[in-house]
Amino acid sequence: MDAVLSRIERALEALSRREAACDLCPRDCRADRTAGRTGICGIGPRAGLASALLHYGEEPVISGAAGPSGPGSGTIFFTGCNLKCLFCQNHQISWGRVGRTVSDVELAEAMLDLQARGALNINLVSPSHVVLPALRALVMARPRGLLLPLVWNSNGYEKDSVIERLAGIVDIYLPDLKYVSSELSARYSEAPDYFERASTALQEMYLQQPDLVIDQNGMARRGMIIRHLVLPGCTEDSLAVLEWIARSLSPSVGLSLMSQYHPCHQAPPELRRGLRAEEYGRVLSRARELGFECLFAQPDVFPEGDHLVPDFGRERPFRWKAG
Repeated sequence: MDAVLSRIERALEALSRREAACDLCPRDCRADRTAGRTGICGIGPRAGLASALLHYGEEPVISGAAGPSGPGSGTIFFTGCNLKCLFCQNHQISWGRVGRTVSDVELAEAMLDLQARGALNINLVSPSHVVLPALRALVMARPRGLLLPLVWNSNGYEKDSVIERLAGIVDIYLPDLKYVSSELSARYSEAPDYFERASTALQEMYLQQPDLVIDQNGMARRGMIIRHLVLPGCTEDSLAVLEWIARSLSPSVGLSLMSQYHPCHQAPPELRRGLRAEEYGRVLSRARELGFECLFAQPDVFPEGDHLVPDFGRERPFRWKAG
C-alpha cells in the first residue's frame, strides 16, 4: 500500500467532517460548503481553477532556470482566497475569481498533465480554502502515477490543525509571512489576527519540513521556504518578520525576500508607489546580519514594466511563451 496515499486518505476523512460548517481556515465562516454555500473565499465544494501551467518565475530551486529554458514548476492557480489583500497582484483570481469551477477528476487530470509535460513539482497556489478538492484530486492522481514533490504555496493564513493533517503529504512548504503588525494586517488584508494564525501555522510547517533538501540538479525535494514581500513604508514590520523567523524558527530555514511590489487593485494611497531601493536594501542587509543561510533575493528595484504582475485574462498569464 502506498504510504503517502494512505496519509492523503486519512487527512481527507478527517477534514471532510468540517466541510458542512466550514472551519478549515481562520475565518471560521461555518458555511455549509457541501450545500454549495460560500464564505469569504467565495468557493463552494469544488475548486475554482484559474490556470495550470509550467511556471518559471518561482525561486530557482522550485521552478529551475529563469525563463522557458527549463522544465518549470507545475503550477496550479486556484480562484478565490481567504485573505483580502488590497494590493494583491493576483486580484483577478483572488477577488474577481477569473477561471472556472472544476471537478475533482479534472483537477487530478491537470496534475497528471503537468507531470507528463516534465514539471519539476506540483505547485498549489493559494490552496488553503480548497484543501478538500486538492486532497480528493490527489487520491485519484496518486494511483495513476503522480509522484512529483507537492508544494503548498500559501498566504500563511492557515489553521495549524489543518496543516497538521498534511504531514507526510506536503513535501515543500512555501508560505508567505506578510506581517507581524495586526494594524497592518487589518488595514491591508482584513485579518487583524494574521500573525497570530500564520506564526502557529508556520511553526507546524517547520516541524514537518525543517530542512531544505536540494537534489543533484539544484531542485528542492522537500523543506520550507518562507516568502516575505517588502511593502513601501513598512520596513519596520519587515524587520520584525525577519526577527521572528530567526528567533522562533531558525536562520537555517529558507527565506525569500521579494522586492517585486507593484501598486495593484485597491492599494491605498500610501501603497500607490513602488518600493524604494533603500527600503529593500535595509531589509536584505538585516537578513544577512541575522545569518539566514538559504536566502533568495530579488533586484533592489525592478525596471519599469518588469513588475512580474500576471494577467489572468490571457491564455498565458505570464510573459514567457512556454507553459
